[in-house]
Amino acid sequence: MVERRAEPSFSGRTAWSRSLGTPLRDFLRTETGSAVLLLSAAVAALAWVNADAPSYDRVWRTELAIRLGDAGVAQDLRGWINTGLMTFFFFVVGLEARREFDMGELRERRRAALPLLAGLGGMLVPVAIFLALNGGRSSAHGWGAAMSTDTAFALGMLALVGPRFPDRLRSFVLTVVVVDDLVALVVIATAYTGHLAVRALVAAILLFGIILAAKAAELHRGLLYAGLGVALWVALFKSGVDPVVTGLAMGLLTYAYAPARSDLERASDVFRLFREQPTPELARSARAGVEAAISPNERLQQLYHPWTSYVFVPLFALANAGIAISGGFLTSAFTSRITLGILIGYVVGKPAGIFLVTWLGTRLTAGRLRPPVGWASVAASGAVAGIGFTVSLLIATLAFHGRALEQAKLGVLSAALVASGLTWIVFRTADLLPAPLRARALLGSTEAIVDLAVPVDPERDHVRGPASALVTLVEYGDFECPYCGQAEPVVRELLADFGDLEYVWRHLPLNDVHPNTQLAAEASEGAAAQGAFWEMHDLLFQHQDALRPPELLRYAGQLGLDTERFADELRKHSHAGRVAEDVDSADLSGVSGTPTFFVNGRRHHGAYDVATLSAAVRAAKARASIATPA
Repeated sequence: MVERRAEPSFSGRTAWSRSLGTPLRDFLRTETGSAVLLLSAAVAALAWVNADAPSYDRVWRTELAIRLGDAGVAQDLRGWINTGLMTFFFFVVGLEARREFDMGELRERRRAALPLLAGLGGMLVPVAIFLALNGGRSSAHGWGAAMSTDTAFALGMLALVGPRFPDRLRSFVLTVVVVDDLVALVVIATAYTGHLAVRALVAAILLFGIILAAKAAELHRGLLYAGLGVALWVALFKSGVDPVVTGLAMGLLTYAYAPARSDLERASDVFRLFREQPTPELARSARAGVEAAISPNERLQQLYHPWTSYVFVPLFALANAGIAISGGFLTSAFTSRITLGILIGYVVGKPAGIFLVTWLGTRLTAGRLRPPVGWASVAASGAVAGIGFTVSLLIATLAFHGRALEQAKLGVLSAALVASGLTWIVFRTADLLPAPLRARALLGSTEAIVDLAVPVDPERDHVRGPASALVTLVEYGDFECPYCGQAEPVVRELLADFGDLEYVWRHLPLNDVHPNTQLAAEASEGAAAQGAFWEMHDLLFQHQDALRPPELLRYAGQLGLDTERFADELRKHSHAGRVAEDVDSADLSGVSGTPTFFVNGRRHHGAYDVATLSAAVRAAKARASIATPA
């Protein structure tokens, strides 16, 4: 095992051969960044089509064909983007949904119920509004264009106008969006399928059955699933069903899990062999061992998510968002039932559907089901869900043609602009509330999922700060870990800034990386037995590069400890059991390296600089204030 040199980014960690987690934050960061490119692509499409409409149309109607003998698939360039590249987009959505259900906020199924229902409500109400305006007309067939939220735009808007809103809001919105995408794909596969080729559809069903059988047999061959996925895509394309369904189905089938400790230790062993004998063969083995320790879900997300967010979806926007705008067109479009149905459906129907279903679900279950955030956050999620773009445009291209399609596109773009403004208003209104009321409105009263398996015990744990503090910060650390040394002054600053913060140190000596850390941990417990744990703790961090037995004895002498007793206990490993208890608790809590922090029992993901940890402590304090009666 080799660790990286300490960096000033406060994001490094020394890995432990136990288990690895996958935070939602990486997904959100990529989606947020892609929103800028998506917006730029939409603006570029509008500029292009209004500057030279014939060239815009000519480029996207270019025919491309892939043939093997007499068989093949032929589409224009826009078709390949809409049905081909967008398959990868829905694949990533399926991967993230699966990860959230396996490892994230939605692993507690009761928490998933209300966001799922809210997502359905946020689709049904806009569709009802669209049908109310278009009922009895041929345009009623386009009802699907009024129901689905754009993931990248919605999360990007949250990051832009509401950076202080809780991460749970983003998770709530993501769940709603996943419901949107899942239902939208079912709608695409059924309501917007033209002439159905039964033989090809039967072949697609058989192929999907083979994929399920391969998963059940635990076959782990990426090329096998890639080949079956391509075959399924072609079969669905030939059947008349939009093949983008393939992406979501394959994503949802890809499990996310914390790797087994044995896999990580095996990877560590292979890497050690490579370090001792750096040959090409061992390099390949080390790479394969490391990859095998990570779940396929994580590997595939890392591979495809940047491509879908930064390339495929912006290309989709460039190919589909172009509208030739003129005064006459705007006048006729904004009096068109298609444009108004989509615009009102998104701007009014989305917020109303999400908020009302969430409220009804909470009332009808007497609070057993409740949103993971406060009602201001629910209102914000409803407003931001009114930004429909990617899937809405996709359905519009299937449902409409000619001038009706242009009107539908204008409705989608206009709804995105108005919904963004409404989201900004909700955020600014929440900011005007008094601090206690604002905290309740944003955070709600739902308890966070507790990731810390062994609760803090003041009689056993090493604690700094008042026992009555609203916030408890637990760190699993290693005295020889450079990243823990980097975090130590940050913790000191937090304790100075927050008078009501309780800090707990727990041992996680990484023996396979640091040769002296186990004995240093036992030395700190030996000092604790003589009432000087924190004094020894501070000395060990001041001398991270000098933790051998003679140096530990010297520190004991500096602290005025009984050095004979200290040396005897160190020699007999009298306190190894106490250190092992902390290690076991780290294992149960899924800790993957040092330092790992828990804030009020909730794992802290991301950097551990003063600003980031301070924000986490403030949010935990706000939640604790809400839950604690005055």
